[in-house]
Amino acid sequence: MTTEFFDDESSAHLFQLVHMLQRSAMMHMGLLQDSEGKVHYNLGETKAAIDTLSMLKTKMAGNLTSKEETMLNGIISELQLQFVKAPARQRALEDQVAESEAVRETFTNPQEGPSEIIADEEE
Repeated sequence: MTTEFFDDESSAHLFQLVHMLQRSAMMHMGLLQDSEGKVHYNLGETKAAIDTLSMLKTKMAGNLTSKEETMLNGIISELQLQFVKAPARQRALEDQVAESEAVRETFTNPQEGPSEIIADEEE
């Protein structure tokens, strides 16, 4: 982050902290992959990051510029919105993984995997 966007260096440092909490929340809602390319869902960690951002907002009330306040409010609101949607994304991912596992099992072990019987109608 550069100080060019922010009014001063302390503002830039504040938003480095905000950005770290934002990335943590996003990673734990499955919106960002970790360093190994894996997707995680840990809504407890997500809630902790959002609660920490909300606490910072409350504690800094009256000490933020209007630009800082607008940015912080936007980040918190977007994270809260995504938090509500996270369980559905997690279920969709779990369903996709289960389907992929069934397909893999079919090709790995055809005798045991799921299959469909296609019958000739002339019989």
